[in-house]
Amino acid sequence: MAIAYPHYLKSSEKSNLFEQPMVAAAPPSKVVTQDELKKIAAYKAVEFVQSGMVLGLGTGSTAKHAVDRIGELLKTGKLNNIIGIPTSKKTHEQAENLGIPLSDLDTHPIIDMAIDGADEVDPLMNLVKGRGGSLLREKMVETASKKFIVIVDGTKLVDYIGGSGLAMPVEIVPFCWKFTLQRLEMLFTDAGCVGKLRTEGEGGGVAYVTDNGNYIIDLYFDKDIGDLKAASDAILRLAGVVEHGMFIDMATTLIVAGESGVTIRNKETNHGGAEIVPCVLFCSSGFPYPYIGAAGVLLGLSLIYLQKLRPSQLLVQKMDGVRKWKKGPQYLRS
Repeated sequence: MAIAYPHYLKSSEKSNLFEQPMVAAAPPSKVVTQDELKKIAAYKAVEFVQSGMVLGLGTGSTAKHAVDRIGELLKTGKLNNIIGIPTSKKTHEQAENLGIPLSDLDTHPIIDMAIDGADEVDPLMNLVKGRGGSLLREKMVETASKKFIVIVDGTKLVDYIGGSGLAMPVEIVPFCWKFTLQRLEMLFTDAGCVGKLRTEGEGGGVAYVTDNGNYIIDLYFDKDIGDLKAASDAILRLAGVVEHGMFIDMATTLIVAGESGVTIRNKETNHGGAEIVPCVLFCSSGFPYPYIGAAGVLLGLSLIYLQKLRPSQLLVQKMDGVRKWKKGPQYLRS
């Protein structure tokens, strides 16, 4: 399963974010169309963009408005020194036509902020994305982002992933796609799963091909599939699967535009973002991490148990010659 940028991991507590206090903007003065609501959400997200940022540029009907707005602000000089990382060939073409400077993850492996839409958002801000076909590149860019702002209209809010009755896409290799489709259906028989190959063209006789040369299997569920992380792991273990459209624990901010106005929800983090510091090691900047010492290791393992964290969720961070353990989904490293 893809892991979000470490500073923005979701709390393991099952708090319902849709019931938390929210920031609300003024309601629209008249009835607006769904596309206008998408535009309102997109423009609100772009207000968080600052000059000098590296931005992940999303794909889809809502993200398109955000890219348009960024291009407009660059043209008027209200933004400058922006670098965009597009999540699809279509967004690349759009941004290029708008004069947005572009790059890639090879050059910019850490992105300041990504803005993208979603097909579904559950109460814990887990997402379904990829009904536009760009789920793999979207997930690669958005897992590399420090902040991931999701922009939707109110129709995208669901009680559980798959709750809209629409597709949860899975990108697969073309080789023996029917075999992979059947295995995907077998994973979720209890949820009444039905898989269909995505097609395009007149009569739907031609398989849809992603920017990466792959096929997409659209999964439809009658019931809640339950533990999303377990479902993610099961899907990704199947040979032939490239990636799925569940974006779990990735969104950091959700902007929803509805007839009553705009709401902004921010995901909580454990301990209010405070550092977890079970041990402090005074050492030179070149001190190798494996030689932490028995006492520090025992104390660290105790913290893992108490906080219910995996060992891979502890990151050693150097601060002015002091080594501190800090929460993050990376292996110990220098």
